[in-house]
Amino acid sequence: MTRWLTEYAWLPEHPEPTPDVLIETTGGRITGITPLAAESRPTAGVEVFADAVRLPGLTLPGLANTHSHAFHRALRGRTHGGRGDFWTWRDRMYEVATRLDPDSYLALARAAYAEMALAGITCVGEFHYLHHGPDGTPYADPNAMGSALVEAAAQARIRLTLLDACYLTATVAGDPLVGPQRRFGDGDAHRWAERAAAFAPTGAHLRVGAAIHSVRAVPADQLATVAASANDRDVPLHAHLSEQPAENDACRAEHGCTPTRLLADRGALGQHTTVVHATHPTSSDITVLGDSRTRVCLCPTTERDLADGIGPARRMANAGSALSLGSDSHAVVDLFEEARAVELDERLRTRQRGHFTAGELVTAATVAGHVALAWGDAGRLAVGDRADLVTVRLDSPRTAGVPAVGAFFAATAADVSQVVVDGQVVVRDGRHQMVDVPAELATSIAEVTGTP
Repeated sequence: MTRWLTEYAWLPEHPEPTPDVLIETTGGRITGITPLAAESRPTAGVEVFADAVRLPGLTLPGLANTHSHAFHRALRGRTHGGRGDFWTWRDRMYEVATRLDPDSYLALARAAYAEMALAGITCVGEFHYLHHGPDGTPYADPNAMGSALVEAAAQARIRLTLLDACYLTATVAGDPLVGPQRRFGDGDAHRWAERAAAFAPTGAHLRVGAAIHSVRAVPADQLATVAASANDRDVPLHAHLSEQPAENDACRAEHGCTPTRLLADRGALGQHTTVVHATHPTSSDITVLGDSRTRVCLCPTTERDLADGIGPARRMANAGSALSLGSDSHAVVDLFEEARAVELDERLRTRQRGHFTAGELVTAATVAGHVALAWGDAGRLAVGDRADLVTVRLDSPRTAGVPAVGAFFAATAADVSQVVVDGQVVVRDGRHQMVDVPAELATSIAEVTGTP
């Protein structure tokens, strides 16, 4: 058993952090939570706490990055030199996609996942569609690229939900995949389902899920096949949804309805589905998502980087959709910033303040993301849950003088000092214990971009 003595801890159902909490962990699980009464709070020399590991600052549950494309990390800082939109950015992304193989993907993803650990992320949902060789030919192991991601997460010491994405067409109208897109496709949804179902890697750090890349990438008559495969395997289903107005317009032109309605009519929505972005839903879409209890993952730093727009976060939450957060393109890997942006972007959109409480933002960054990724026993500091502890400094230049309850609005990923995943210390004093993150990022990105 390990005992951790926190200066502040954010406990479930508490509107703000609780001071002086003793957390006991055994076998990777939380076995005790004891808020210490004022008269028994630790002071120098109190022997009863001599064996406890002290965690100065604010200790949170592990953060969950619900939506990631690990290979996009190679694009950071390389796509900002001119004008354009999502579609012009996508061309640069395809350039990187053509250069990856299982070995280089393992190296890049290991470094990207270790960077996430440094930011307090203990679990990631990898939206994976980079399946085959550059010309579309499957590797000898048709899931070699997925296996690379599984191994990368294991080496970085974070948990992974591999969301194997079906990606079959280039447009809503059904144009075939061309160029770099060819490596994404399996031919049809049945062949995708066969390959995805045959992938059965093992590891305590792993879950496998399914994904519909988008209504652009999966023909309407094959959406139900993907949804049924996820349902039959009892795995979470994720999908990009209404990221750009052009996607909505194309769907209406081809099918006479919005992407949300199309997914709903094909049985792809529900409490085990998470839609990503939902930046441009109609009022009717918001109702459909909420009534079906479909979850929504917001990725504000990517949505603003790609000039996608600001989604109606508060309206979707009020309608019944649980909100989680993702780093998506890795323009930034900082769930504190993602969480803040949910509130601050809503202020920009409405010109009013105070849409989300700090507690709601913590929930989006922790337990809501874990549930969306099928880790329902994580994301809370509660007895029986996984022993994920993320400690944030309250004495950095950003957090000094900030009350603990305000830390989520002030801290950045750089303020994470210690990260415990399933009871094991992965980050200590701001350093990953297994991976030289800056060096490995620089090396792996140079390899796949061909530039220093």
